[in-house]
Amino acid sequence: MTTSSREQQQDRAGRWGHTAGVDPLGRVRRPRDPECDVFLTGTVFLDIIFTGLDSAPVRGTESWARGMGSSPGGVANMAIALARLGLRTSLAAAFGDDHYGEYCWDALEQGEGIDLSLSRTVPGWHSPVTVSMAYEGERTMVSHGHEAPPEESTPAAPPRARAAIASLEPGRTEEWIADAARHGSRIFADVGWDDTGHWDLAGLTGLEHCEAFLPNAGEAMRYTRTDCPRAAARALAEKVPVAVVTLGAEGAYAVDGSTGETAEVPAIAVEALDPTGAGDVFVAGFVTGTLAGWPLADRLAFAGLTAALSVQEFGGSLSAPGWAEIAAWWQAVRTRSGQDPEALHRYEFLEDLLPGAARAWPLRRAVPTIGFRSPA
Repeated sequence: MTTSSREQQQDRAGRWGHTAGVDPLGRVRRPRDPECDVFLTGTVFLDIIFTGLDSAPVRGTESWARGMGSSPGGVANMAIALARLGLRTSLAAAFGDDHYGEYCWDALEQGEGIDLSLSRTVPGWHSPVTVSMAYEGERTMVSHGHEAPPEESTPAAPPRARAAIASLEPGRTEEWIADAARHGSRIFADVGWDDTGHWDLAGLTGLEHCEAFLPNAGEAMRYTRTDCPRAAARALAEKVPVAVVTLGAEGAYAVDGSTGETAEVPAIAVEALDPTGAGDVFVAGFVTGTLAGWPLADRLAFAGLTAALSVQEFGGSLSAPGWAEIAAWWQAVRTRSGQDPEALHRYEFLEDLLPGAARAWPLRRAVPTIGFRSPA
């Protein structure tokens, strides 16, 4: 699975650009640009998602879900979101030497056109698994797994790429981030919950290399010791060129510390069925707009739109929208009576990007699951 050859590169180039014929970076591509748009690394999980639960499971009882799906998760959420937006995506990850690992590899490489030439299958190591239960617009997760051998998880040297996405962890040094930055990659980073409770920005090794940092409101306020997400964004913009704070149902707020520009875009009201992976989709949308050279407010609006479209579907990574879904949404909202003209104007920048003929909205999406042995 990991052989590298001229034929493999040609095949990969053919699969890149499979998203409804839209290349968001078409206007900025140059002959000597890196072949890869975005590089990322991390842990791939197999996500098993139970849907159609009316409430949280109760101890001592058995709950039946009306639906279930399986899909690659973990860092795969971000990789798939990027690939579906037309970015040439390279992922370095360890894959389990089991049926779950084989399924995740095939779903990412064959199904989504993601370059896995820097990934490895680890003999004798089983795939990490997460069970996610979606109910009442929220999710509860149970995970199991073991750390992959360190030498199998991160490549010795990241590929030449326009950008790289990192997930920062307090007290953990990722040497590849500095290496990628030295070779010209623009670094985007998010962060997880600080289980230590210290919430010390100085402990986020790699932040100094970042062009943009994208925490949620709770994380941002704790790291900056502020009581307002907007104040937190302004404080973070003193540490990184661009700070983006997601505000949940209120949308997102961003500050460009180099220019002083700010932008705030409200969230799109949707019926949220499964929020799994929405944060990753938001980051993918923001990275896409940044690499395409869009204004800050357009990047923020696009990131929020892609995240909103993803939560309307079950399935974690496989609910990430592509350009066909975005085009169908735009066609539906702009032709619907009673729309706020100002709100519609916010998304008019999409006109020049979207494919001409959009399918009807809502689209019928594929059900994410382990593949059948023969076509149904």
